[in-house]
Amino acid sequence: MTSRVQKLGILLAAVLMTAGLVVSAASAAGKTQTFVGQVGDSMCGAHHMGGTPAECTRICVSKGAKYSLVVGDKVYTLDTADKNELDRLSTLAGEKATVTGTLAGDTIKVASVAASK
Repeated sequence: MTSRVQKLGILLAAVLMTAGLVVSAASAAGKTQTFVGQVGDSMCGAHHMGGTPAECTRICVSKGAKYSLVVGDKVYTLDTADKNELDRLSTLAGEKATVTGTLAGDTIKVASVAASK
């Protein structure tokens, strides 16, 4: 009987530890971060196919691509439905910008966008 209770206790401890790790990882992923890079689009990423980077970005976004932020070799898709932020991204297309938001995989849920120097 004692061994059965011990096994149940060990199993319960393992489940609680695993749940704690999952919650810890989820809260770390939801932390607001700041990223600095060039505003582009999710279709072309870092390599634009025609015109200037700004023109190409605006054309691709008008055809359904999302804005992106190119940071070094990494391309993050920018997720926002806020009209003011979308207008700001359009203005900053092809330029350096600072984006604040939460990262989930390769997508940044945008909280704010500002021009960078």
